[in-house]
Amino acid sequence: MNDYKPRIVDEILAKKLEAKGAVLIEGPKWCGKTTTALQQAKSILRMDNPLEKDQNLRLSKLNPQRLLKGDTPRLIDEWQIAPTLWDTVRYEVDQRGKMGQFILTGSAVPPDTKEITHSGTGRFTWLNMRPMSLYESGESTGEVSLKSLFDGNLNIDGENSLDDIDKLAYLVCRGGWPQAIGLKSEAALQQAFDYYDAVVKSDINRADGVNKNSERVKRIMKSYARNQGSQAASTVIAQDIAVNEVATVNEDTVHSYIEALKKIFVVEDMPAWNPNLRSKSVIRTSDTRYYVDSSIATASLGIGPEDLINDLKTFGLFFETMCVRDLRIFAESLDGSVYHYRDNTNLECDTVVHLRNGSYGLIEIKLGGDDLINEGAANLLKLQDKIDVSKMKEPSFLMVLVGAGTYAYRREDGILVVPIGCLKN
Repeated sequence: MNDYKPRIVDEILAKKLEAKGAVLIEGPKWCGKTTTALQQAKSILRMDNPLEKDQNLRLSKLNPQRLLKGDTPRLIDEWQIAPTLWDTVRYEVDQRGKMGQFILTGSAVPPDTKEITHSGTGRFTWLNMRPMSLYESGESTGEVSLKSLFDGNLNIDGENSLDDIDKLAYLVCRGGWPQAIGLKSEAALQQAFDYYDAVVKSDINRADGVNKNSERVKRIMKSYARNQGSQAASTVIAQDIAVNEVATVNEDTVHSYIEALKKIFVVEDMPAWNPNLRSKSVIRTSDTRYYVDSSIATASLGIGPEDLINDLKTFGLFFETMCVRDLRIFAESLDGSVYHYRDNTNLECDTVVHLRNGSYGLIEIKLGGDDLINEGAANLLKLQDKIDVSKMKEPSFLMVLVGAGTYAYRREDGILVVPIGCLKN
């Protein structure tokens, strides 16, 4: 573990272990949950170890407490294979009366089961883990800190380490998979395709135990990729895939497939932000469609960096998905969440980072170029003018987050222009 690359989530996990008896780390396969948990665990039970799986499953029914014996924090990896362990962990936490006893990791939400009788409230805390941000993988300099902006330090400065359109396209397609970091380009890009293949062929079936039509999974994932950053309804996706379906696929079927993708953390849609407004604009409340990592979208479409460079509109959509991934990672470390705003006048804001204390920042995401930056700035100023600051705080900052651009700087109108290659939490 000497070559472990520190993650932003490390500090979050340490704090959660101090505050609760058990921490549940959830997230997509291959994002590094087990490796991260092992940095702080003192013993481990690997439920998916093929040499011990059958024995562990039997013990989970006959004598589950036996599986929990070991130095603490004890890591129970892929716990959802034996859902009975949930209640056993809860009981042990109650009996021991100590914090930091267990770390559970899982790459799938267990299907509804009678084996779990208690929610775990008061004993468990949850931690959502994602693939690595550009700052964690070493591609961002981190000269502009989101925390510092919320603290009021808006005189930013930084030089973009990614002011190269080819490099940016490569990172969008490579994604933040830990095992891809440091590999040669071709091997690194292959990781996302391998992940996509695993989802299509087997992983999606783990969500609810129902075998899915693999060709239909491919078509739905392809449509989902084309609808990144939109509020496309299941009906829209059903219509999109209808051309290639022999039989009609209804909205409910599409919805069930998407829910399965959510349960294995492939899809992570973004909720709508609902601020207090001075105007009578009606806020749209539909979630915005996103994959948890931009590389899943490109793999779903079977495209690579050159394809993005030849189609800047698609490049912009998937660049947005990559930025959303990073902003979510950063926001989580600041006790915040990321939202999207859209109202009935079609005024939109790509992302709103909203902290638990009520502070928030408005962020538009643009690939780059003066025209797009100006367009994003105009949207931010319009939204700022609509917010009723007598009922909520003023925004801590307005930012246009870009890919191409040499420097991070503050415009005369106060709007920050920050390359993703300069940003950190």
